[in-house]
Amino acid sequence: MESLAPDTEVRVAVAQCFRTLTTSTDTKDIVAALQTLHSYLDEGPASRTTSVQRAEFRRAHFTRTLEFLVSNIQADWLAGLTAAQQAELWDGLFLKGPPEQALLVLMEGIGALSASTNLDRLVSITEKFLRSGRLADLLWSYCLETGPSDSPQLRETLLGRIVALPDVTANRLHLKNKRLFLPQQYYPLLATEMLTALERTCRALKDGTDCSLTFVAQTLGKVCIQGHSALVLAVLAPRLSVCTRSDMVWQRVCWKLLQNVPQRWMESVLTGLVQAVAGPDALGRIIGNLVLTNKKAQFVITHKLLLLQYKYETQVLRIVLGYLAADRERRPLLIQVLQSVLQAWANPSAVKHTPLEQQLYVSKALLLSVSLLKDSELQELRSELLQCMLGGMQSHLHSSVVRIRRMGMVVGECLSSRMDVDKTKLKFEYDQDEDTLELLSLMTPMTGGEAEAEHVNGVESPQETSETTPSTQNAPSQNKTKTDPASDLDSDDELTPYDMSGDQEMSKASPPRYLRDCLEALISSEDSLRVELTLRVAEGLVRKNVFATREVSVQLTKVLLHMEDKYSINGFLTLRQATMVALIVTDSISVTQYLTTEFYSLNYSLRQRLDILEVLTLAAQELSKPMTEKRNPSLGIAAGTDLTPYPGDNPVQWREVVEKRIQSKTKRLRKGATQPPAKPAPNRYAPVAGHFFFPLLSNYDKPQVTFDLLGDDHLVLGRLVHSLGLFMHLAVNAPIAAQMGCALLDFVWAVRYHVDQMVRRGVLFAVCAVFLSMPSENLLVDLSDQLFETRTWLADVAEEDPDADCRSLAIQSLVLLDKSLKKQLQGQQALSTES
Repeated sequence: MESLAPDTEVRVAVAQCFRTLTTSTDTKDIVAALQTLHSYLDEGPASRTTSVQRAEFRRAHFTRTLEFLVSNIQADWLAGLTAAQQAELWDGLFLKGPPEQALLVLMEGIGALSASTNLDRLVSITEKFLRSGRLADLLWSYCLETGPSDSPQLRETLLGRIVALPDVTANRLHLKNKRLFLPQQYYPLLATEMLTALERTCRALKDGTDCSLTFVAQTLGKVCIQGHSALVLAVLAPRLSVCTRSDMVWQRVCWKLLQNVPQRWMESVLTGLVQAVAGPDALGRIIGNLVLTNKKAQFVITHKLLLLQYKYETQVLRIVLGYLAADRERRPLLIQVLQSVLQAWANPSAVKHTPLEQQLYVSKALLLSVSLLKDSELQELRSELLQCMLGGMQSHLHSSVVRIRRMGMVVGECLSSRMDVDKTKLKFEYDQDEDTLELLSLMTPMTGGEAEAEHVNGVESPQETSETTPSTQNAPSQNKTKTDPASDLDSDDELTPYDMSGDQEMSKASPPRYLRDCLEALISSEDSLRVELTLRVAEGLVRKNVFATREVSVQLTKVLLHMEDKYSINGFLTLRQATMVALIVTDSISVTQYLTTEFYSLNYSLRQRLDILEVLTLAAQELSKPMTEKRNPSLGIAAGTDLTPYPGDNPVQWREVVEKRIQSKTKRLRKGATQPPAKPAPNRYAPVAGHFFFPLLSNYDKPQVTFDLLGDDHLVLGRLVHSLGLFMHLAVNAPIAAQMGCALLDFVWAVRYHVDQMVRRGVLFAVCAVFLSMPSENLLVDLSDQLFETRTWLADVAEEDPDADCRSLAIQSLVLLDKSLKKQLQGQQALSTES
């Protein structure tokens, strides 16, 4: 009889096995049929099938066989097999043969079955599949391209199953999900299997075998684009960094791997890689000159990571810029990056409209780029750097935000120091904080983790030497003392030194005791000591002598407002401010009318106008608080003259201590109120709230010779709006609150889109104060026409404003508005129900 073709013979044999498994009830026949199917997967000389038959079975019948087994997972013949036979004959078919076909069938079966023992069996087989290294075999088979050519749709499906395996199992198993299928376990395992495939690729290339890394690159890109780059690259990057350090084949493999990543996934791979590598050298060994050959990689490295995104740590900037500076062919890109970053930093519009965090990020990138320049490159760019530095510093120093101004000062100092313009360096006075210290440290770049470790060790060693230096310096003096017996006779060591720490210098002038004397001394005295003593006792005299204060309150306020610190008095600003606040509290209407009128007058500096707003807000806060007890002027004078009273002189202190001890030792069966309820007190601010508020709303749109509130003086505008919001907030429950709220909303509506973020913060704070302090019924009655437009504006600010504080305040305003409206509508419904 003529022999059959190999494909026909395999098809007939497989069909016969399926019939046997479907119809037979004899265990021996079932075992024989399963062994026959296994024979097409056995390799080696002992195999009963030929290589052609095995190849045909893998190509055309392996997937159909696995699908047949999954569809008959509930058959009686499977239950008749022993546990060992099931593990060897049934489970073994999934663990042999083409791994990509087995994985697809397993994932399809897990997605189709409901919760049962059959699902548990497939889950157990999938777990064995992963633990036995079949993922590495799958990736390696695509590296060798030994399998049949697949369609793009099949490859995309396989990639989706590999990457989304934790999601598929979690959606099906829920709380019974296996630990291996969790993302924290699965993706590091996938990264390990990818490393195994890359190691096999390196060995094959050294043996002269061609390989393809397309599928591995696609798998890497798919994992990163779905948000798991940190888990995968945390395993891949350190290993690749070590392997590429001395092996050129590994470097070529890594370069080819990154080149084969699809363009749509290149960004996610690179952003994850720059965060996972240890330094710029490691990044250069792994990706090579990818930025020169791949436009998407060049855009991500030179533009997006530096100018469009600002969420990364400073180490990422060091790695990216150090990578560009490390190779001669990549250094032109460093120059290009420096020019782009410099223009972004000096752009006045960017200073006004970009978030502060992004400006700090760009400043770091600028300083790092400048520090990496060579002297010859710096000379070529000197004029451009100088021009942008001056323009950028002007934009930063013109900002009303303290951190932005300080940032401009630090960057200007560092750039001028690096350029060494005319041997002169800029020097500003500013308070040191974390941002400034970090910016200053960026001018000494570190190339990697080893350099950083050496730097840390180098910093610690001087401390140790400085600690040991004093002992070595004191050693000769100690020896001299021991060897000089005459010095012991004249020693004064046995005499106890007298404690003179509390001594005070006797004052030649005495502090004034009357307000008229204070006023005279501040106006005409040229004695610095007398002026200082007058300032220190002025607040106590103002609060003690109410009637005398009202006679000279406006005149004394005028003197204090125009007073300058000519004698460098310690705490001058605090003493002057406290006295002016006491004057407002004591004679509220007269002093407030004077200050609010002078706020818009001519020939006042911005500092004086800010002082007016500051003392008004402090006085309003003090007036809004209840007077619990009368102030003791003598204590105020003592505090003003820096005299510290003896603790035992205060009887309240020891009585509180005794009372606490009694309370802690006393046992009570029932604990009631231990303190009497607070006594009600009148609100001193409510009757005078209008005097603080309404005069400041007049004349704001009339520019003066030295004052343009809606123009360049936006710092004062922001403080004014914030102060008005505070006055509104303190007027809660006051009869005039509704009128103040309407006027304040009309005022801030004109400046709600101001370019300065401090003004926008003040506007949003004022809106919050209106919604918080204004009665809910007045919101619907008096502001019904503005509420819809205000709500739309707040929603727009909450989504699109570049400043984080503005977005937060907008959200708070929306919450307060919804709460007030809901409260009022519920009250109206309750009234209608009762009627």
